[in-house]
Amino acid sequence: MEDCIFCKIIKKEIPSNIVYEDSEIVAFRDINPVAPVHILVIPKKHISSLIDLKAEDEIIIGKIYTVINKIVEQEGIKEKGFRVVVNCGEDGGQEVKHLHFHILGGKKLGLKICG
Repeated sequence: MEDCIFCKIIKKEIPSNIVYEDSEIVAFRDINPVAPVHILVIPKKHISSLIDLKAEDEIIIGKIYTVINKIVEQEGIKEKGFRVVVNCGEDGGQEVKHLHFHILGGKKLGLKICG
């Protein structure tokens, strides 16, 4: 999508602090973190939302969770714990219409979730 900010990050048109990248996934630090560790993990394929997933996307979603495990170890939050959040739709707090997973950690997290 031409106007998608995450697609622009994937294409390196917008700078970001990338912590992981491969041919299908990119992960970068959130510019407005709500925790000491706040990383967004996104598929390079544009998928607007969780509800837009197709059967062919099952493999990439599984891979995203494998990448999340690598990132939390790399960030040193694996042992103490972390949260993974996927906002879906306007009422769910999704601000960017590109499927993304928030990794939150680095402190004791309360009940309040992203946003």
